[in-house]
Amino acid sequence: MLRLTLAQMRRSLGRLASGGIAIAIGTAFVAATLLAGGVMTRTSYDSVAATLADADLLVEGELTSDDLGTLRGLPGVDAVQPDVHGWLEVRAGGGKRASLLALPRTSDPRLDPLELVDGRLPDRPGEIALPAVTAERIGVRPGDDVVTSRVRWVPSDPAASPGPTSAPAAERNPDPSETAAEGSYESEDYALEVTGLLEDPRGAYLAMGGAAVLPLEDVQAVSGAASLDELQPRGALLALDPAASASRVTTSVTDALDGVEVLTPDEAAVRALGRVTQGADVFTGLVLGFASIALVVAALVIANTFQVLVAQRTRTLALLRCVGALRRQVRRSVLVEAAILGSAASFVGLLTGTLLAQVALLVLQRVDLDVPLPTTVTLTPWVVLVPLAVGTSVTVLAALLPARAATRVAPVAALRPAELAEVGGRGGRARLALSLLLTAGGFVALAGGVGLGMLANPMVGLALGVLGGATSFVGILLGAVFWVPRVVGLVGRTVAGNGPTARLATANTLRNPRRTAATSTALLIGVTLVALMSTGAASARVTLDQELDERYPVDVQVTAFDDGTAERQPIGDAVEDTLATADGVAGTATLASTLGRLDPPRGGEPLTTDVYAVTPAVARSLMRDGDVIASLLRPGAVVLGADFAKDLGIVEGDVVSVAARASWEDPSTPQGGRELGLRAAVVDLGGQTVYVTPDVLDGLSPDAPETRVWVRLDDVTDAGTVVPALSDALADESVEVNGSALERAGNQRLIDTLLAIVVGLLGVAVLIALVGVANTLSLSVLERRRESATLRAIGLSRRRLRWMLAIEGALIAGVGAALGVGLGMVYGWAGSATLLGAMGDVVLSVTWWHLALVLVVALAAGMLASVLPGRAAARTSPVAALGVD
Repeated sequence: MLRLTLAQMRRSLGRLASGGIAIAIGTAFVAATLLAGGVMTRTSYDSVAATLADADLLVEGELTSDDLGTLRGLPGVDAVQPDVHGWLEVRAGGGKRASLLALPRTSDPRLDPLELVDGRLPDRPGEIALPAVTAERIGVRPGDDVVTSRVRWVPSDPAASPGPTSAPAAERNPDPSETAAEGSYESEDYALEVTGLLEDPRGAYLAMGGAAVLPLEDVQAVSGAASLDELQPRGALLALDPAASASRVTTSVTDALDGVEVLTPDEAAVRALGRVTQGADVFTGLVLGFASIALVVAALVIANTFQVLVAQRTRTLALLRCVGALRRQVRRSVLVEAAILGSAASFVGLLTGTLLAQVALLVLQRVDLDVPLPTTVTLTPWVVLVPLAVGTSVTVLAALLPARAATRVAPVAALRPAELAEVGGRGGRARLALSLLLTAGGFVALAGGVGLGMLANPMVGLALGVLGGATSFVGILLGAVFWVPRVVGLVGRTVAGNGPTARLATANTLRNPRRTAATSTALLIGVTLVALMSTGAASARVTLDQELDERYPVDVQVTAFDDGTAERQPIGDAVEDTLATADGVAGTATLASTLGRLDPPRGGEPLTTDVYAVTPAVARSLMRDGDVIASLLRPGAVVLGADFAKDLGIVEGDVVSVAARASWEDPSTPQGGRELGLRAAVVDLGGQTVYVTPDVLDGLSPDAPETRVWVRLDDVTDAGTVVPALSDALADESVEVNGSALERAGNQRLIDTLLAIVVGLLGVAVLIALVGVANTLSLSVLERRRESATLRAIGLSRRRLRWMLAIEGALIAGVGAALGVGLGMVYGWAGSATLLGAMGDVVLSVTWWHLALVLVVALAAGMLASVLPGRAAARTSPVAALGVD
């Protein structure tokens, strides 16, 4: 029987090719989706965890120098890098300045996110490595000197011990019990030799304006810290011995140190993404969602195509029964043929999907996305085995029902022409009941998944939503034989008045409901997928844009440099003039500020932070999401970020005592300043900055200087060129340029990259839809060669025969595409609400031109898929075609 099966396959290569193409494309889509998912995950993780470099483990928690020594002594630990930094302003000989993050040199290259491009790294005090762009901006190169400020504690009594242990430039909150009478911080010029130039290939420090590398002693010096402990390390990066086990080192760390948490870089990235998305692991959810959808849709496309293919061979199988083959032998023959076809086509699909994913990755790497992309796709056992298993198993499952039907037909009766048995065939009541049950139950589960995703666990909601969506879609396809012909008939009546050819085409769609349903659902599957992904991607983009607006409300902040040792310095008028006239700037506003000490209403240590005066008009015009803050800025109110308020134990409506301070290191109230009780308004903002109205600031400190300029860009995606240009223009001023727009633009580019991957998946989905409808319509036309010959025999011209088939194809394809668009929008919105609901308000969006293009392509595909086989049917002699096979 095996030899007979192989012989039949050789004789039926033409018919098997159409099914094999559908299987290969379906499995290619699964493989490409899984590979793209890996790229999406790796890209998003690498972007948010850029500061972790190539560390093996991250230790989070407050550490001391003794704790760092303990970490270095643990077995398997090669190097430890404490998480400390400072701030410094460097001045070149020509007077140009730049404000930078000061990082200590790492002891292991694996722990350094920066890349040396010229010169060498500093290895002794008095040396510094600068970002290449900063060095170019201020006009220095390796070997030149720059000047910065070194903060020193000078006791009033030389014999006295050092005063506060918390450097003002580092922590900004010295204990108010420490008095200036014991001493004071003083700033002095400190020369540094530029030894090397750096690049930040992962964009780890874009938002901070860049980072310089100095010896640890110099980082302490510019921060006013007498020791590493005064820099207050909040964690450490670990580089492990290649032979060490990360899990064993993790256990050793937690056993040796109390109150710390050990994470892998991927775990830290997941946590960081969760902070951006309010705890929702959106990117992992997107990957799992696309993979799940790919599996379901590929299964449906393969099953639909192979059912038509096996149904065509029912008469051949019945002939085997006539010559003595047993039912189990016939069934086994069909299943073996399906397994061979499925495995071979799946292997081709795996290779094709891998090649497409690699080509797409190479194309994206040539685009300047400023997003870290891997150079090659990563083949894992999951990526290899899942497409092969799906393609083979689904093909075998698709052949089960036709094989069973073929073995149940009496041998003599099965030899009748197949089309005579199927004309007018409809599903039974059991099929209708099952269809309604699956559809209704699936949509209930889909709604439940949306609710779970928004209120509880997005991943659980995603699982339930995918299950519900797949179940409802299977129910819709199962019941297609009942409703698709009726819908096609209703639409067909609108064109039936255009002549007998159109009326005949409409009648043909109603004459064989099973054939019409099978043809329409081939396109329905693909279009539903395209509409789903398009709608889901558009909704995700708009929702994430809204989240970025809330997280990065101000594009650029230019602040007068403050070393923490003196009174607040005003920003010059020339700075605002320069910013207001710069290219790419939409608007600016200068803000006055004072230092304010906030006393927690329920006890605890007071904290000192910047208090800025903002009017509602400025908030609305310059902040990306300023309406909420503008509504809270009212007399007697203080607006705080949610995280900062939580640290202070402040809740909405609390009365907070706010007192002006003279400087970071001087706890005294400036002349004319006083303490106010302000009503707290809590909003989702980052950092420790608080906002009040100008009247409130006048009450706190009447002479508060203007220290900051807010800048809104014309287009935030241009931040990569506009912000460096602003830094260049202000190189002669003592200011810090903090471009949160740079970090936002980096996140925006990350989203654009992920959506570009989705667009690639949409292209594959469109290909699946086109091949699916072409296969099914072509097989349908071939089945009707005798019917077409009869029409030719009674006088229908070749041109009208081709036109009739084209109208029929357009009707069936158009209805399938329109219904697919509607279903895809529902599923896409449901998926977006499930995945993004935990972040806040989900904006449901539709890219209408995408969907319109899908409809046009579907109509064209339906016509082409019918016309080409129709030409072959029209060329066949009516007498020859009427012969019985």
